[in-house]
Amino acid sequence: MKTEQGPVSEGLESNQVVLTASGIQKAYPAPSGRLEVLRGIDLTVHRGSVVAIVGVSGVGKSTLLNILGTIDRPDSGSVEIRGRKVEELREGELARFRARHLGFVFQFHHLLPEFNAEENVMMPLLIGGESRTVAQARARRALESVGLPERWEHTPAQLSGGEAQRVAVARALVAGPELVMADEPSGNLDQGGAETLHELMSTLAHRDRQAFVIVTHNDRLAAIADRVLRLESGRLAPVR
Repeated sequence: MKTEQGPVSEGLESNQVVLTASGIQKAYPAPSGRLEVLRGIDLTVHRGSVVAIVGVSGVGKSTLLNILGTIDRPDSGSVEIRGRKVEELREGELARFRARHLGFVFQFHHLLPEFNAEENVMMPLLIGGESRTVAQARARRALESVGLPERWEHTPAQLSGGEAQRVAVARALVAGPELVMADEPSGNLDQGGAETLHELMSTLAHRDRQAFVIVTHNDRLAAIADRVLRLESGRLAPVR
């Protein structure tokens, strides 16, 4: 996506901090008491960077991503996006803030099967009140940016797994978010589709200056990141 199309261009310098997490803690009830999943997570993410978070299954990577992406709230600690403390936002405000500034890509594309690629990508803009004409034009540009300019009329069933996931990336980017959260985005793809997706996300981050925070088991995906952090025993440690 070109930066003039959405809020990614509004008030952000090329090296500006997009996300800051401070002292994030999260625990869940367990038979033995409370299971501490996150024990004081600190993280800073700059515009245009790719941050990969790795770790064994069940260690809390998705929990952390959901908190950073404002889907869940920590027991304690603070998340700031563009300098706004998200815990201070009411639910309605938070939903609008999330729609404007964040994009999400998951392991399974979650495209609506009854709609074609263009309509799926248009959906966040239409929900946000954009006109159909503008939403359609931006959706086509988004599909072009992920290498699918000729596939906008195809339904998810007519796309390969890799193509469907690229449509999901276009949907995540169509509103021009500064920050994209990706949870095992290539976990359901074969090696060829995964590598295409990895290269695409790296290109989008560095070309369009959008930040990506990616949770992954995939060493090849972690290799494209500017920074790799390991979540272990509730804390983040740098890998490189």
